[in-house]
Amino acid sequence: MIFKAVQEGQPYPEHGMTMKQWAEIPPRPVRLDQLITTKRELGLDRLLADDSTFYGDLFPHVVQWDGGLYLEDGVHRALRAALQQRTQIHARVLVL
Repeated sequence: MIFKAVQEGQPYPEHGMTMKQWAEIPPRPVRLDQLITTKRELGLDRLLADDSTFYGDLFPHVVQWDGGLYLEDGVHRALRAALQQRTQIHARVLVL
């Protein structure tokens, strides 16, 4: 299995982070098999798009809460990394 778990929705409280606040968190390596996704579905067009990060952050957003690492944004980047045989990605991790 690529991820620790796949679920729909965020079990953690709303954090209200803006893109600017996310950008202030330095990215760090995170193992794919420790991540719990917050989206059950992914559009194939987003996975295969060359410019999939053009309008967003280059790094996925992860929320660390209650002992779990929840992949809030960047599922397509994480899956692309897995398809390239990588076991980790660099992500911005917000600790709640």
